[in-house]
Amino acid sequence: MRTSLIKRATKETRIRLQLNLDGQGTARIKTGIGFFDHMLTLFSKHSLIDLAVVADGDLEVDYHHTVEDVGIVLGQALKDAVGDKRGINRYGWAYLPMDETLTRAVVDLSNRFYLEFRVPVARRRAGDFPLQLLEEFFRAVAVNAGMNLHLELLYGRDAHHIAESLFKGFAKALDMACRKDPRVRGLPSTKGRL
Repeated sequence: MRTSLIKRATKETRIRLQLNLDGQGTARIKTGIGFFDHMLTLFSKHSLIDLAVVADGDLEVDYHHTVEDVGIVLGQALKDAVGDKRGINRYGWAYLPMDETLTRAVVDLSNRFYLEFRVPVARRRAGDFPLQLLEEFFRAVAVNAGMNLHLELLYGRDAHHIAESLFKGFAKALDMACRKDPRVRGLPSTKGRL
C-alpha cells in the first residue's frame, strides 16, 4: 500500500494528514475553511487518493498559514507515499473544463521542484477565499513533493470555476503520474535515478 501519515505543528497551525495513493477518492477534510475543504474534497475524488485532513490554524489572522501548511504536508505525504518511484508513469497531464473555464495541469515527479503558475487571479475571491492563496498552496505541494508542476488558466471568468478546474486538473494529472505501469521497469528515467 502506498500510504502516508504526516503531522505538522507550528505556532500557527496543527495539521494531521493521511493519504492512500491507491484509494477510491474518499475524503474526510476539516480545515476550518469551507471553500478549501471543498477543493481538497474535489482533489481527492478526482485523483482517487483517499485523503483525511484535520487542520487547526490561526484563521483569526487569515487563511494563508493554514492553506500553505496543508500544502506543505500534502507534498510531504505524496513524496512519502510514492516512495522510490519504481514502475510509475512519472508524468501526468490534464485539460479540465468547468463550464466557461479551461485549465491545463502538467506534473513531473522528477524530484526537482518547479512551479509555473499562469493563473492571473490577483484580488479575485471565491466567496471569502482569496484566490492568490492557490499559488501558495500549489508551490508548497510542489516544493515538498519534489515535483515539477505547471498550472495554467487557458480561459475562464468565474473564480469558483477557475479554482475547481485547477484542483480537478491537478488531481487527474497526479493520478496519471503516480499510476503504476507494468511496462515500466525500474525508475522512469534514463539517468538511473530521480
